[in-house]
Amino acid sequence: MLILSASSSSARISRPPLSSFSTFAASAATTSRLFPISCFGVKSTTVGNRKLQCAVFCASLKVRGMAEMIEDNKELNSSTAAAAAAIAVTASENDELPHSRAFLDARTGEDLLSAVRKAVEDEKLPLNIAEGMEELYQNYRNAVLQSGVPKADEIILYNMALVLDRVFVDVKDPFEFSPYHKAIREPFDYYKFGQNYIRQLVDFRSSYVGNISVFGEMEEKLKQGDNVVLMSNHQSEADPAIIALLLELKHPDIAENIIYVAGDRVITDPLCKPFSMGRNLLCVYSKKHMNDDPELADMKKRANTRSLKEMAMLLRGGSKLIWIAPSGGRDRPDPVTKEWSPAPFDASATDNMRRLVEHAGVPGHIYPLAILCYDIMPPPAQVEKNIGEKRVVSFHGAGISVAPKIDFREVAGTLEDPEAKMVYTKALYDSVSQQYNVLNSAIHGKQGLEASIPSVSLSQPWQ
Repeated sequence: MLILSASSSSARISRPPLSSFSTFAASAATTSRLFPISCFGVKSTTVGNRKLQCAVFCASLKVRGMAEMIEDNKELNSSTAAAAAAIAVTASENDELPHSRAFLDARTGEDLLSAVRKAVEDEKLPLNIAEGMEELYQNYRNAVLQSGVPKADEIILYNMALVLDRVFVDVKDPFEFSPYHKAIREPFDYYKFGQNYIRQLVDFRSSYVGNISVFGEMEEKLKQGDNVVLMSNHQSEADPAIIALLLELKHPDIAENIIYVAGDRVITDPLCKPFSMGRNLLCVYSKKHMNDDPELADMKKRANTRSLKEMAMLLRGGSKLIWIAPSGGRDRPDPVTKEWSPAPFDASATDNMRRLVEHAGVPGHIYPLAILCYDIMPPPAQVEKNIGEKRVVSFHGAGISVAPKIDFREVAGTLEDPEAKMVYTKALYDSVSQQYNVLNSAIHGKQGLEASIPSVSLSQPWQ
């Protein structure tokens, strides 16, 4: 049921003047738990068949003009990340937002939820989407308050106003993803939008990166024109943001340029689409959902064929970094023990990816990557057919780890298929599982950096 009023602790927020916003951003960063917030500003333009409208937070009650995002200037000291953010504003009544002013002008959480209710009453927003928006607001609010970050109410209001605005705009004028979608960075920076939303959910004190030097090796290979593929487990819709957040200071090029092989659900679910628009995606239909509607199965197969052709073309160009989850979906806890572990890899998926890399005509390298972040945004307990899953979010530590590349011929030797691809898939999966266990010991076992083993060296690159 849609709750149409915020809890009593949703205090009215007095927005800081634009001239002081950098002070606000810096103060929010003076804790080792969180990285700084960026401000968002955009102007109207057209991308494909979709007009992206302008959005900006202003100190006044009216949204006036356009704001251009200025790159964060991040400097590190011994224990915290400090930030400065600035906004340049040009007044222009012609660039106001008639369809999302209610969200961008909101001064409290109650204002945001009232705007959702009004949109339902005006038949501009389906009830099921409105319920999801309200639920996401409440869960995000609780998670950020749990973090203990200074000025949590301001952070919640700014981020959720943007999220609800972007969802509402897309419901009215749906964005259509192409088989290969490039992250939309302007006029509205959807990448930073997603980064700053998830950033507030990551406890960096108990987050870790395994084998940071291997990421440096990958970066060098990409600069030389080689392709790199990450064979990874998959834990949540937040995986791309978690990977980027943990790498953005040490390896920003990797953080921003990964191409994710993504299932159709993240490009069709209204609450997920705005975040997906900020990622580089190769859009496919998962095997797990291929026959949800038998009448659509042939269409899905044809779409996957187009995406594979796009991937082959990208790889032929070289210097591509592609992330893929050979399990075909998110990890789930064991129904009996409730313990989490990487879902088994599909040998056909790993073998198809390997062949694409080998046939690209340029050198390619495959690395096993582990990610642990299910606490932040866990998936439903069971695989669901219907779009519109319940979003539970929380504040927690997370981790990623990469191991040295695994060469097919070194592992499979003279073996022939199907045994060869099974052996290679097992080698990749075993590496991911080992790295995952180390991350699990560090985060849930609370061993921290001492959880490192000879093959997995943990660090906190943001320190």
